[in-house]
Amino acid sequence: MHRRTALSVSAVLLAAAPLLTACSGETRPGTAAVVGGERITTSALQAQVGDVRAAQSTSEQGAQLIGATAGLERLKLNKMIQSAVLERAAEDAGLSVTPKEVQDVRKAQLEQLGGEKELRDAALQQAQLAPGQIEADTRFKLLRDKLFAHYGSQDKALAKLAEAAKALHIEVNPRYGQWDAQQILLGDQKTPWITQVTRPEQAAPAGA
Repeated sequence: MHRRTALSVSAVLLAAAPLLTACSGETRPGTAAVVGGERITTSALQAQVGDVRAAQSTSEQGAQLIGATAGLERLKLNKMIQSAVLERAAEDAGLSVTPKEVQDVRKAQLEQLGGEKELRDAALQQAQLAPGQIEADTRFKLLRDKLFAHYGSQDKALAKLAEAAKALHIEVNPRYGQWDAQQILLGDQKTPWITQVTRPEQAAPAGA
């Protein structure tokens, strides 16, 4: 991996997982996954999960939300890995997302939903996002949409994502499932590449 790409992948993983450290490539105790020569620590993954559980516990629908997200660890690890894959594919295509673009989406969401609380509730209920994870998720969706538009079709974009994933030599601790290189996802998680779209959150059923 050339230096610029290595720095890009490290940056996105660090943003999602501050306790990420260098690794020789093998999965070892305390490692959830290895992506591009960097390891996602189990403690970093648990921090992501813990933020969501904390938000759920303060919700009026807390018990229901917690009960419906038993596979939260795998879902969060899947997203962390895919974020790194997306960053690599976007960099290869010369694509990026500006802070202003992220803020513009947030502004539209706030206007549509009616305020900060409504946005946080929708993100938690519909996408299992803690308040501090909303901005990164918006960036993810914007970058993914740009990648799809750049290649003109989902199939072409997914092929490029698969190439990026292969280049990153992804390994996952078996306790979290098996990485599917063809589908670019972890275990039985639903791929967000196709099913999610960048727009203000709608009042859709949870899991949509």
